[in-house]
Amino acid sequence: MINYASREINCKLVYYGPGLGGKTTNLEYIYSKVSPDQRGKMVSLATETERTLFFDFLPVDLGTIRGFKTRFHLYTVPGQVYYNASRKLILKGVDGVVFVADSQIERMEANIESMQNLYDNLGQYGYDITKIPFVIQYNKRDLPNAAPISELQAALNPGWPVEDPAKQKEVPDPWHPGELLVFQQNGVWIERAPYFESVAITGEGVFETLKAVAKLVLKTLS
Repeated sequence: MINYASREINCKLVYYGPGLGGKTTNLEYIYSKVSPDQRGKMVSLATETERTLFFDFLPVDLGTIRGFKTRFHLYTVPGQVYYNASRKLILKGVDGVVFVADSQIERMEANIESMQNLYDNLGQYGYDITKIPFVIQYNKRDLPNAAPISELQAALNPGWPVEDPAKQKEVPDPWHPGELLVFQQNGVWIERAPYFESVAITGEGVFETLKAVAKLVLKTLS
């Protein structure tokens, strides 16, 4: 959405993932650190088991696009599957997605189910996860029962085939030295989504995740 009166481009970011994985904690931490004169009011739509949060803010450090400032609208979705109608509605008009995975080993099945649900809901709107700004955050890395990153990557971020010959070349991961976002595996070119480790309750990795998805969104606009 472009507001010509205020010369702002409005971008919608949705935090997706299983229940109690850390989506709300991410938004609450970001909200607490953004200057009050740069942010709108936080709106909370509460259910018995989980909340949908929303607020907008205008980051000053991302610059302008053709003279327009960029205002980001951040949303969380309810984690439970039976709120799927709400989750699907919140995805409408999305510009970028952050999938917040719960690193605990016993939550792996819930992560996989939620990731599949994200793919299904985006597909119903005609969105292609491989073509929209998308990052994964592995939250709760401080817990003793956190699964290794390699296992989480294999289950949730195995990658997708790169069909375009022009893009079939190694692309380094700028956030993880020595790792690749695009690579060849068994003769097939694969692209993975960028990922971040976090402890959202302390803020570790929260802004790194946000900045990464915001930059990807701005890249699609420029």
